[in-house]
Amino acid sequence: MLSHPPRDPALPGPFSTARLSRIKTHVRHGLSAMAASLGLVACSAMPAHFNAAAVPPSILLATAEAGITDGRGRFRELFDAVANARGAQLPDARPMDGKDALWRLAGEPAGAGTPVSLGKSTAGLTVLIVPGLLAECVADKSKAFEDGVANLQAQGYKTGYIQTRGRQSSERNAGIVRDAILARPESEKIILVTHSKGTVDSLEALVAFPELTRRVLAVVSVAGAVNGSPIADVVPQSLVELAESLKLSSCAKGQGTEAVDSLRRPARLRWLATHPLPPAVRYYSLAAFAKPEDISAILKPFYAVLSRTDPLNDSLVLCSDAIIPGSTLLGYPNADHLAVAMPFAQKNPFLAATLLTKNHYPRAVLLEAAIRYVEEDLQAHPASAP
Repeated sequence: MLSHPPRDPALPGPFSTARLSRIKTHVRHGLSAMAASLGLVACSAMPAHFNAAAVPPSILLATAEAGITDGRGRFRELFDAVANARGAQLPDARPMDGKDALWRLAGEPAGAGTPVSLGKSTAGLTVLIVPGLLAECVADKSKAFEDGVANLQAQGYKTGYIQTRGRQSSERNAGIVRDAILARPESEKIILVTHSKGTVDSLEALVAFPELTRRVLAVVSVAGAVNGSPIADVVPQSLVELAESLKLSSCAKGQGTEAVDSLRRPARLRWLATHPLPPAVRYYSLAAFAKPEDISAILKPFYAVLSRTDPLNDSLVLCSDAIIPGSTLLGYPNADHLAVAMPFAQKNPFLAATLLTKNHYPRAVLLEAAIRYVEEDLQAHPASAP
């Protein structure tokens, strides 16, 4: 149950205690209805639109059996080094090192034990952020990793943001990713940091437009919907149609339900089975999950649905669905799907007190550690770099 937010004397009159109480009641009712509808769907044998013939055969393997490079040990060293060096000065600072911010699953290798260089980078790398589903619609409230960009720039990296369409298909967004990359100086060495559906959009861009592999060195996927999400398969079609048909000034409507269709697991598995990823690009994966008590209030109904399949989920994506085939596994952030990338709570105290109640996470540390890992990897294996 949502806690009653305290009266903030800095808030204007319309946000009086009585007003907040009424809003809280509406929010609770909305979340209850959402939970009820999703619960009913989850209890069904399968969603009404499920088409078994559309699902390619697939299996779940341990990463060691699936061609995944395990980079968790070294990534933890980098995360701890960044956190200890400047974590206290970065947004969402809290006493959290790699033991709390990153889950340690069985078989995590030991770190390399070599010194971590945190000096200003001279590699000339450009980091471009690609956001996920509906991100365009809430860009005025939060942008993916916007709280970590200034720190990256201070460490010698160039940065940018590719604003994809929040309610359009991955195929359409792939064109936007292509145009944004080709519009940049040809000499730039680009790392794409992708969140959620942004991973899907970016992978489709790399496959559809091979010329991008001359510009893009690597993709770092954070809670990426690589295999899609069961949520996209089981959420009531009426809700999907409502979400994609609402007239919003902040983001254009898609055609039909194209955005969610891009995230259905049959569609994603079928695409992966028929579209080999360009080997010239390196791929890295961060797969988030959290305990039930660490999931934001608005995401709890979705977490409950996914937990029927696997408790290791971030409320919108299963851990096992968030790893790019053939990638290097960097680690498992202890955060829900929004907290791992979207800093809503920093600028929106009302959202932090009501809907996004577990939005705090050291994203700036996570982002720098990931880019430092990629830079080390590129320097250690330059022959295979584009």
